[in-house]
Amino acid sequence: MTARSRKTVGSFSLALIAALAACTSYTEIPIETPIQPKLDVSAFQRIFIAGFIAGANEDVDANMETVRLLRSQLRNKGIMRVIDADTLPLLEIAKQNSGEATAPPVPDQQAVTPPQPEQDPTKAPVFNDEKDLEPYQHIFANVAYWKRIGEEFQQPLIVTGAVLFAPQQRSGFVQREQEVYDPFGRRSVVPVRTYMERKGFVLRPTFIFIDGRTGETLHTETFREEILYNASQQTPALSSYFELMDRLLPAFLNTLSAQKIKGTRTLLK
Repeated sequence: MTARSRKTVGSFSLALIAALAACTSYTEIPIETPIQPKLDVSAFQRIFIAGFIAGANEDVDANMETVRLLRSQLRNKGIMRVIDADTLPLLEIAKQNSGEATAPPVPDQQAVTPPQPEQDPTKAPVFNDEKDLEPYQHIFANVAYWKRIGEEFQQPLIVTGAVLFAPQQRSGFVQREQEVYDPFGRRSVVPVRTYMERKGFVLRPTFIFIDGRTGETLHTETFREEILYNASQQTPALSSYFELMDRLLPAFLNTLSAQKIKGTRTLLK
């Protein structure tokens, strides 16, 4: 490198140092990014969380808990008027018919009794896989039935579907961080691969949005979340359910209304 080149590089370095020295502080500015809703619900004033097909689980009634949670979230957000009524016995309806136009009696919309579990849980099917739900899916294509439900509840937007909440186990190598110390007592963190037995839960809800005026399906969306723990860790199934639902609730709400993602932007001074 020539003397002239060294002088040029030195001048550039001094300029860079001076610029960095000038930026001795920074400011974080909160920002919100709006996300438009996936479904136009301007034609509806009321919304009916009708219930979900969900199998028997001795720890969590996925149908009851999902209905309660969604109704609560919609009330808190002020997204349409939430209809208080008994949930529809979709599992029984799906067993009794194969999507015929006839429909069973509709529950009293004045009732506010929360969804009740099966009278005999031992006779309810157990869903451990998505394929277990397939024999009951025809109920959602019964346009005449959903139109009648809409007429009884003043033609609301109807939300229904299926919820799979099941335990799962998995084993294999996982990477975790481990603290190590060298002969001089200096600490460092290194990645370590360890074979572990893990267990947890999988949550796979399918939300079906039905036009209460026509009985036609407007939109369908499926989510999948899972959580795994060390095999020795005892975590209540209900706690895991709520943790998994908390992950996907923003996406569910974004189907119906505009949502805002909060973040920050850093400005150097």
